[in-house]
Amino acid sequence: MPTMTMVQAVVQALDEEMSRDNRVVVMGEDVGKRGGVFLATEGLQQKYGPDRVIDTPLSEAAIIGAALGMASHGMRPVAEVQFADYVFPGFDQLVSQVAKLRYRSGGQFTAPMVIRMPSGGGVRGGHHHSQSPEAHFAHTAGLKVVVVSTPYDTRGLLKSAVRDDNPVVFMEPKRLYRAIKEEVPSQEYLIPIGEAAIRKEGKDISLISYGGSMVETQKAAEELEGVGVSAEVIDLRSLMPWDKETVLASVAKTGRVLVVSEAPRMASIASEVAATIAEEVLDSLEAPPLRVTGFDTPYPYAQDKVYMPTVTRILNAAKRVLDY
Repeated sequence: MPTMTMVQAVVQALDEEMSRDNRVVVMGEDVGKRGGVFLATEGLQQKYGPDRVIDTPLSEAAIIGAALGMASHGMRPVAEVQFADYVFPGFDQLVSQVAKLRYRSGGQFTAPMVIRMPSGGGVRGGHHHSQSPEAHFAHTAGLKVVVVSTPYDTRGLLKSAVRDDNPVVFMEPKRLYRAIKEEVPSQEYLIPIGEAAIRKEGKDISLISYGGSMVETQKAAEELEGVGVSAEVIDLRSLMPWDKETVLASVAKTGRVLVVSEAPRMASIASEVAATIAEEVLDSLEAPPLRVTGFDTPYPYAQDKVYMPTVTRILNAAKRVLDY
């Protein structure tokens, strides 16, 4: 099998879907001739032309609004927001229009569209280039939310998102774009939205994470293994809907759980997962669910690796859970 990076997996998935279905169009700031600021659409305009790979004005409201218009009239647009932090000028279009269209029209119209956005920190981007706003979208009825962590998942989940009849917010941790390379099959495959992946099986503690934080979570699991602690590692992949069954089964087995996310703690995905665990499998718990997250502060410039969950922070929290 060929190996590829996450950003190469994005390009390949979009290329395959555009080739398969001429209703699929790509649009966003600099996605055409340049191929996007991260080159995640590189070569697509040259192959499919400017009518299907559209360079837009610098207006997220216009990008998301135009994509909605296309989607409601039979197209399948993939709109890129250059950084997840930039989505907020288009937030009203996304949460008030895109997410509500099916409900407001009584099912007469749908919005089969994807909103791609590079998310998270690790690149010293500061306040406006490093945020993880996934909880905003997971909190909005009508949107599906995916956060990938591997090239394999990126290709399979992005293709599923393009084919979904609902709007999908598709978040790609920018620090992983070229940091990970893995084998990806040449033949077509799809990964269903809403299914978590068990990255490592274990029996002593469940480590649950997603997106960029999977790197540190898996490293922490390896270090725990070195001291005789068997950690089960679960990658949520989809945040709305999220795979409660896999998570609850893991926690019921291990009795101890740690939820890791680089997003701020308050009203976070980590909080939702921990609360659901406490509600559903309390009798199986040997210790309270703990969270390792980003901080409830503006994202810093120089100290982004302090802001994000580190292996040390995860291990310290795991020790608290294991010693409880």
